[in-house]
Amino acid sequence: MSVANPDIFKAYDIRGLYGSDIDAGLAESIGRAFVQVIAELEDKPSGELRLGLGRDMRLTATELADAYRKGMCDEGAAVFDAGEVGTEMLYYLVGSRELDGGLMCTASHNPQRYTGAKLVKRGAIALSGDAGIGDVRAKIEEGLGEAPGGGSVEQVTLYEEFQDAVVKFIDPEAVRPMRVVVDGGNGMAGPMVGPLLHRLGLDLVEAYFEPDGRFPDHEPNPLLPENREFIMREVVRQKADLGIAWDGDADRCFFIDEQGAFVDGDFLTGLLAESMLEKNPRATVLYDVRASWAVKDVAERAGGKALMNRVGHAFFKTRMREEHAVFGGEVSGHYYFHDFYCADSGTIPALLILELLSTRGKRMSELLEPYRSRYFISGEINSEVSDGEAKMEELAERYQDGEQYRLDGLSVEYEDWHFNVRPSNTEPLLRLTLESLRSNEDMERRREEVLAVIRS
Repeated sequence: MSVANPDIFKAYDIRGLYGSDIDAGLAESIGRAFVQVIAELEDKPSGELRLGLGRDMRLTATELADAYRKGMCDEGAAVFDAGEVGTEMLYYLVGSRELDGGLMCTASHNPQRYTGAKLVKRGAIALSGDAGIGDVRAKIEEGLGEAPGGGSVEQVTLYEEFQDAVVKFIDPEAVRPMRVVVDGGNGMAGPMVGPLLHRLGLDLVEAYFEPDGRFPDHEPNPLLPENREFIMREVVRQKADLGIAWDGDADRCFFIDEQGAFVDGDFLTGLLAESMLEKNPRATVLYDVRASWAVKDVAERAGGKALMNRVGHAFFKTRMREEHAVFGGEVSGHYYFHDFYCADSGTIPALLILELLSTRGKRMSELLEPYRSRYFISGEINSEVSDGEAKMEELAERYQDGEQYRLDGLSVEYEDWHFNVRPSNTEPLLRLTLESLRSNEDMERRREEVLAVIRS
């Protein structure tokens, strides 16, 4: 069969509009194709595969998860169905049961009309556009053949087991009483993380903590400033110690300090690296090519090692295994933990930051002051370009006196400033991140200089 919109097969997941891009019929085909791809990766018959399945709270998730499950069973797989869960709980299911892979029916942080799937192989390692997702598309378009049938379904209950597993990342007794505003975005954070936070004895101010696929209050994407305005105001109004917001499938969390200021992912990666290196002295951590130098400085001060990595969870999960890294962080809010099957979690960072605030006896803004006063970051800035590769070559020529890397896009480093430009996987965009160690004014001046080259 032909796929109505092949653009739904993206770099890290499958995602599109319900009905026009993805319907139950296509979901069933995706389920079958996924089993065929995993069978090839595992080099075993599809009838011997054990696969996990989960779904989020979207209004269409039950219908589509049923279709994915039917496709997986029709292809002969044994499906362990966790029902309505956060995405990291599907990762936990695949890792803890040593399954051959898993499918999460979710559109993550996207608006209500979207649906999709995140696909992982053994070890909860994500399939990507380069490795696996393109194969799913190709199999559907080539024709899936006659379904062998013979699959089975087992319902599994994960919440209590998952919560007991992740709380072991901290000493619960160390967490002091504090007031925390939590914004679940009407996603999966409420049922997944809420019970743990209550167990810690926190004074919780809960907002949008009930899963509701209509998203009546705001879209479940805290990276967009308009979606975090509420929690920033509420932290100040409630005189809270901290604010935590999650995206729709709750595998990413974002923090607001007690003054109502958003915590940049670069600096949160640094704080989490501090915490994990205290627990694992001289360990290795990963950070993405966009991140502040704060992360490598933190690691070196702690006697550890920090390695720069390509953006994308498939690349992080694989490299963490290769390097035996205890932690990896992306500035977009994905935080990975070796002892959580190298998977990303929106629960573990919340626990670690609560513990760090308690053991250090400081407020969040005080923990962040050494970062904010020394590292001046631009954030990610998008520019529309007709030929991204040509622009990167122009930048490489313009800044040839700097040290250059091609790990992911183009990175250029000088003694006291650096930048990275990466092409978008899906749009005609170049994404710039830049940092200066001199001053905010120096960062802004250099940012405008690089942007002038990109946009000329």
